[in-house]
Amino acid sequence: MLTIHAAPLVLPVGAAAVAGGSGGGAVAVDGDRIAAIGPYEEVVAAHPAARVRRWPGLLTPGLRQDRARELLTRCYHPDPREAGELGELPLWGEEFERIAATVDTARRSGSVRRGLQRMLRHGTTHVVGPFGADEPALRTAVARSGLVQVPGRPGDGPPDLDPFVAGGDLAATAHGPLTVGGRADLAVFDVADEAALRAGGTVHCVATVLAGRLVHRAR
Repeated sequence: MLTIHAAPLVLPVGAAAVAGGSGGGAVAVDGDRIAAIGPYEEVVAAHPAARVRRWPGLLTPGLRQDRARELLTRCYHPDPREAGELGELPLWGEEFERIAATVDTARRSGSVRRGLQRMLRHGTTHVVGPFGADEPALRTAVARSGLVQVPGRPGDGPPDLDPFVAGGDLAATAHGPLTVGGRADLAVFDVADEAALRAGGTVHCVATVLAGRLVHRAR
């Protein structure tokens, strides 16, 4: 079924922003592909039978996480049941080293799964790899998540679930532009524009669409 994702502002990257008057902009998704991008009224008129999802804020391409390997192997993502002891944020550096020896295989696997889920909640659709042949469990977990592995150079500084922490604008952080016929990897943030996204961070992600599938929805 064709779905239209609409927001007050659509930033395709590599093309002009789409605001489209009172209706904002929209991206029509057919299966795992983008069928149309344009003002809301025009896209809906062209696809009257489509399901419409209206989102607040800003719709962009899905983001690329350059520190995925570190976030999955050098960070521990606490289970909510561990929040009283370990808090809710990823543990890295000295905190990670302090508990690493006490984390068994089952807890480490759980941490990896939670790390992948939290990436999706931050608008991430692509992760920089590769994940080596000596890490079959990690490779399997990434593959099952649906996140796309891409080549690249890992970023600098401490790992963070927010891809913008490493610096760079949307064009440098997105997986690529949104194009008609391209794969439907989208993210939606409850912010007014790109400047607000970079200032406020991807914690404001309200939806992530991976190959046309809604894999994260905050509301």
